[in-house]
Amino acid sequence: MRDGNAGPGDTIDAVRGKRFFLVGIGGSGMMPLAMILAERGAVVAGSDRGLDQGRVPAKFDALRALGIELFAQDGSGIVSAEQIVVASAAVEDTVADMVAAARVGCARMTRAELNAALFNAAPLGIGVAGTSGKSTVTGMIAAILHKTGGDPTVMNGAVMKDFARADRPFASALVGAGEAYVSEVDESDGSIALYRPRVAVLNNVSLDHKALDELNRLFGNFIAHARHAVVNADNTDAAALAMTLPAARVTRFSVEGAGDLVARDLDEAPFGIAFTLHHDGGAVPVRLQVPGRHNVSNALAALGAVRAAGVPLAEAVAALERFTGLRRRFDLVGEAAGVSVIDDFGHNPDKIAATLDTLHAFPGRLLVLFQPHGFGPLKVMSRELVATFARALAADDLLVMPDPVYHGGTTSREVTSADIVRDVTLGGRAALHMPDRAAAAAHLVAEARAGDRIVVMGARDDTLSLLAAEMVESLARRD
Repeated sequence: MRDGNAGPGDTIDAVRGKRFFLVGIGGSGMMPLAMILAERGAVVAGSDRGLDQGRVPAKFDALRALGIELFAQDGSGIVSAEQIVVASAAVEDTVADMVAAARVGCARMTRAELNAALFNAAPLGIGVAGTSGKSTVTGMIAAILHKTGGDPTVMNGAVMKDFARADRPFASALVGAGEAYVSEVDESDGSIALYRPRVAVLNNVSLDHKALDELNRLFGNFIAHARHAVVNADNTDAAALAMTLPAARVTRFSVEGAGDLVARDLDEAPFGIAFTLHHDGGAVPVRLQVPGRHNVSNALAALGAVRAAGVPLAEAVAALERFTGLRRRFDLVGEAAGVSVIDDFGHNPDKIAATLDTLHAFPGRLLVLFQPHGFGPLKVMSRELVATFARALAADDLLVMPDPVYHGGTTSREVTSADIVRDVTLGGRAALHMPDRAAAAAHLVAEARAGDRIVVMGARDDTLSLLAAEMVESLARRD
């Protein structure tokens, strides 16, 4: 794979005909990568623990429809040294596929290494980083570039509703012939250091998988490598990192603050928001089809990125106003018995607070089912999670927490859902620990009354969306 001077066709030729085997192919980061490889002419196969367990079969059917062969995660799919075996950093060497790869002598790459190689080979790499909002900003940039004729390739960790179709329901990737390769960039495993963006977006810096000093180092190096950085001036750490770069290389954005792109006069609706965009050329009204102050910030980030990539601001705004959002990002699944059920990716303090604050702008009790996305993150974020729920839940809201998602492997269980519930309760808010997720969902369905909003929150578990849909059906049957 070649450097940033390559043309759009070169990145396609770099993988055409090569054989890749993706371990954990159904994961939110792996699945779009598989789609990009397959549509660029690679021979793609893979395995997934979720496939073996029968979880979300429609997702694996969608991969098969692209000509991707799927295997049990028992090593049977790895048979040739010509295969390049790709796995996330979390996949342990004791997994049968990794044992087979070592035995056969396959070349190995992490998911991030392969995605970074494709990204760095593109003439216009647009990388989206930050603790929160990456997928939404990536989707917004994708929608703008697509609607303005940029024909981008996009690597997203969430399904983009604008590109989902009946024959392509899991549209977390977009493969185009244009110069742009747009990708969200992950800091959790340190792989952000592999990327060399032409345009770098930094949404925010806050606690998630790593300590703040390490996050600042990773994000600071990321924007330093870019020709142009787009940075959230409202976030203290991000704004400080922007100060280390020459002013001409930075676009600062702010909601009701100071910057190069500033949103003012916010007008919220239950599932949308309008604002006035102030910029160096004047002011323009913007109306989004996604709600919340946090999405205004996301919109400014996307507009700053595409503007740095050469898209006229007026065209970008017109395209952005048609953006319909992402699946599992404040996603209204349905309504029954006067109760709305919302599926949301909220899993760290900032994301959770943004969703709860957006909902509390309008009447109605909140019934929250929050499934932590692992014991490790729960330990890192425990204090901040408790503080977030104690502040953002209202007196009559209810939080129910099942045990964290667990798909196997070794893990320390020092902090549990019960610990969080205990401390939230001590903080004066109503919370219950119900270890079994199905029982937790049934309890909320039984508790719900007309006017309530049920919110299903969590990450790293596609079955949460199925759970939210089942809750809508249960409400309808109950009514």
